Amino acid sequence: MKIYLSLVLGTLTLFNTAQAVGQDSASRDKTALAPFPFHLPESKPDRPMSRAMERIYTDYEAPEPQNNELFSQFKYTELKGFDYSNHDGTVSRRDPSKILLHDGKYYVWYTHRHTVTPPRGAAASTDEIPSTDWDLSEIWYATSQDGFTWEEQGVAISRPEKPLVGWRSVTTTDILKWKDKYYLYYQGFMEASGKRGDDCPVAVSYADSPDGPWTPANQIVIPNGPDGAWDQYSIHDPYPLVHDGKIYIYYKSDFGKAPDKVRMQGLAIADNPLGPFQKHPLNPVITSGHETSLFPFRKGVAAMVYKDGPEHNTIQYAEDWVNFEIASITELMPYAGAPYVADAFTDTKDGRGITWGLAHFIGLGKRGEYHSMLVRFDCDLSLDVDDPVMKRHRVNHKPDVYFRQGLNQSQRDRIDKQNAELTGE
Repeated sequence: MKIYLSLVLGTLTLFNTAQAVGQDSASRDKTALAPFPFHLPESKPDRPMSRAMERIYTDYEAPEPQNNELFSQFKYTELKGFDYSNHDGTVSRRDPSKILLHDGKYYVWYTHRHTVTPPRGAAASTDEIPSTDWDLSEIWYATSQDGFTWEEQGVAISRPEKPLVGWRSVTTTDILKWKDKYYLYYQGFMEASGKRGDDCPVAVSYADSPDGPWTPANQIVIPNGPDGAWDQYSIHDPYPLVHDGKIYIYYKSDFGKAPDKVRMQGLAIADNPLGPFQKHPLNPVITSGHETSLFPFRKGVAAMVYKDGPEHNTIQYAEDWVNFEIASITELMPYAGAPYVADAFTDTKDGRGITWGLAHFIGLGKRGEYHSMLVRFDCDLSLDVDDPVMKRHRVNHKPDVYFRQGLNQSQRDRIDKQNAELTGE
C-alpha cells in the first residue's frame, strides 16, 4: 500500500509541476506576443522586437526624428550682393568655405570663375576657355553682417605662375584658424579638369588676417595617394577642423571606373598647418558624399553626407572622429554645405552644432551657359536651438518638381517598345 500511495503522489506531483511549467510558458508567450504599445516608448522596451524596431533604438539618437538632435530639414534663401552676368555662364561662384566670424563680420571664401565663355569641355579648352565650371578659377572672398547680404571683397588666392601648384586653377577652399594665423587649403590644378579626371592635390596659403594678404606655401601639403590607391588621382574638398591639439583635414576622392565613379571621404592629420599630414590608416572613413561638410558635436564630429554613395542623404556621427555611424536620414541637404561652425577651431570637447551656412546650386543657365551660384541654408543641427519646423519629417514638393524628373526619350522608346510587344501592336 505504501508503494502504491507513493506512486500516486509522485504522479500527481509530476502532473502539477508540468501544469505549472505549461502555465508559466503560456504566460511568457502571452507577454512576448502582446501588442506593441500605442505610445512609442522613448527608450528601448524590454521585449522581443523586429530588426526594424531594434534599429530605431540602437542606431539613432531617438526613435522619432523630431527628438533627434542630428536630424533636420533645410531651408534655402537667395543671397544678395552677387552678380552673375545675367546668368550667361561666364561668371560662376561655387564651393564655399566654412563661415568665419571675425571682428563682427562673417567671412566666406569660394571658387570664382570669370571667363570669356562658359565651360566648353576638356577637348575645347584653352588658356582662356574653361573645360569645367571650376576650371580657370581663382579663390575670392566676401563679408556680411547678417549672412544674407554679402559684399564681395575680391580675389584672395590668384592662380600662380606655371608650373607652381594651381597654375591652371585654384578651387574649393576651406579656412583654418590656428594660433592667430589663418590658412586657406584648396585644390591646385596643373591641367584642365577632365583631361584625366579631376587630378589635383591640396595646396595652402597663409595670412595674419582673414583679409590677407595671402602667402602661398607653393608646395603640396596633402599629396595624391600612390599608384593603385583609392586617392591616387584626387584630393578634393580639404576641410580642416581642430581636435586633440591637431589639425584634422577631411577630404573626398573620386575613384573607380567612369562614369560611375565611387566617391568617399578620408582623413589626414598633422601637428602643423603646413604638414606633414599623415593619412589615416582606416581611410576611407566615410563611404558616401560629394563634398566634405563636418562640425564638432558633443565629444565627437558630425558629417552631412549628401549625394553619391550608399549612405547619401544621411547625417553621420563619430565620437572618435574616425568611425562614423548614421545618426539620421533626411532630404534636400545642401550641396557643398559650408556651415558657420563657431567651435571649429577651439578644440572643443562639447561641440554645439550648427544652424546655418552657405551652399551652391549647380547647372544653372540655359544649355551651353553652365554656371553655379551661392545660396544660404538654415537648419537645426544645434544643441542650443529648438526649431520644430526644422524637425518635420518630410518636405512637400509641388508637382512640377516631380515632372522635371521626367523620362528621357530613350526611356520612352524602351517603354513604347515593351508595350507594343505586350499588346501585339
